[in-house]
Amino acid sequence: MKSYLFLFIILVIGFKFYSFSFLITLLVISFLIFFHELGHFLAAKHMKVDVEIFSIGFGRAVFKKTYKNTEYRLSALPFGGYVKLKGQDDLNPSEKNYEPNSYNTLSPLARIYILFAGPFFNFFLAFLLYIAIGFLGVQKLAPIIGNIAPNSAAQKANLQIGDKILAIDGVKIQSFEEIGKLVHIKPTLLNIERDGKLINITLTPQIDQGYNEFYQKVQKPLIGIAPKGEFVTIYHPGFSSLKYAYEESIEASLLIFKGLAKIISGELDAKNMGGIITMVDITSKAANTSIVVLFLITALISINLGVLNLLPIPALDGGHILFNLYELVFKKEVPKVCFEYLSYFGMALLLSLMVFVTYNDIARFMSNQ
Repeated sequence: MKSYLFLFIILVIGFKFYSFSFLITLLVISFLIFFHELGHFLAAKHMKVDVEIFSIGFGRAVFKKTYKNTEYRLSALPFGGYVKLKGQDDLNPSEKNYEPNSYNTLSPLARIYILFAGPFFNFFLAFLLYIAIGFLGVQKLAPIIGNIAPNSAAQKANLQIGDKILAIDGVKIQSFEEIGKLVHIKPTLLNIERDGKLINITLTPQIDQGYNEFYQKVQKPLIGIAPKGEFVTIYHPGFSSLKYAYEESIEASLLIFKGLAKIISGELDAKNMGGIITMVDITSKAANTSIVVLFLITALISINLGVLNLLPIPALDGGHILFNLYELVFKKEVPKVCFEYLSYFGMALLLSLMVFVTYNDIARFMSNQ
């Protein structure tokens, strides 16, 4: 009964603040969970391991159906999900069995294959979404100069407002954000379109204060220009969509890893971390914008889930992968007592993290009201 009450409260609050776009958010989050667990499910089936439960959500089952010895559940709390394999129970790590078709009868490599399949499916889903985005087209700031900083490399080279940058050192430019990736401290050739004419300008970027991808102030090479504010829709049709999807997936993954590293090192405030409320807020707003923006946010969340699940924390896929790597290297299982304590520690850590990010979410949400 408590699960249904909590679900009702979630729905009421969601509809109050986000109207029917909240339904899209629930579908997106549920689908991401489903796709992650589908990876584990298919890999387990491939290795002939019995899957006892496939649940989307936690808590009391709203709907369940048994098919070929697997109980499929749709549970009351949609923000989560799990696959229960025969012989594996994260909630009771001390209980193991080695019956036929059990997870524990597999080799460490086979278990790693099942564990990695979930995060891999998150990355694969993001890859597919980026392919769709490539075909649909994404809006970016046009590479047109709207402002020139005083005493900058751009001013000294006589760049002008309204100039459109077509290429840098022979590399074609489609959006303003691509410029920063090609700027280095060396003579740089810019192909410019000015008043319908094509001209070439060579300049040397200067070290000055700028911002990195986390909006931290850093010293970096700059031309000294700002965008005009015009937007252009960029398409990646055909096979070019595969290259675009691959590059975007890698870039998003690295960005998340860098962000985690900066939070751990203290470079970024941990208050920047967000949880399910932030996820719902961003996704609901994206649903009201356009299908492309919704796909972009969904791809980023999917990659986020993939990366986080690979962290070497007991109770996550990454933690279990680490245990199996230990067994693979040392030819013996992690000592039972050590395994249990680490598993419970991992659960406590995750619970503490969930409480912390939820507090951040609520504080951020209330400050914006």
